Amino acid sequence: MASGVRVSEQWELVLTHRERLLRIARRRLPTMEDAEDCVHEALIRAASAADLDPARVGQFVTSILVRLCVDHARAASTAQRALGRLLEAHGDVSPEEAICDHAQASWIMENLMERLSTRERDVLRARADGLSTREAARQLNITGKSAEAALTRARGRIRALAA
Repeated sequence: MASGVRVSEQWELVLTHRERLLRIARRRLPTMEDAEDCVHEALIRAASAADLDPARVGQFVTSILVRLCVDHARAASTAQRALGRLLEAHGDVSPEEAICDHAQASWIMENLMERLSTRERDVLRARADGLSTREAARQLNITGKSAEAALTRARGRIRALAA
């Protein structure tokens, strides 16, 4: 691609394959816009390739397009899986349920926490603040086993008291 003439010749050579590439991409991608985007990207990459062999332009640009379609499908699949995991993590909790859950947690904190031992209360508060059991144990200067036991006892007592 030493001169402007060479670039325009390559562009013309590559552009003759546009319609065929569009048909290929349309079969592989969900929307016309996605197909056009991949075709245009393939055309640009092929036209800007150094030492483009005129006899193999069709094969070259087709292989570029197919790889772009695969990359697009892979990215869409990854995004879909991530969205699914996000929805699973949050579940189908309605705003009303979330408010009720928050109110119940507040009630439990106010009314039932005073019935727990100091250690159980401290471990629960640390966990509610987002610390792991191990981090809570470190913060409270107790062993990990003690923190786990206190957490287990607290959960059992709260379940029994809330029932």
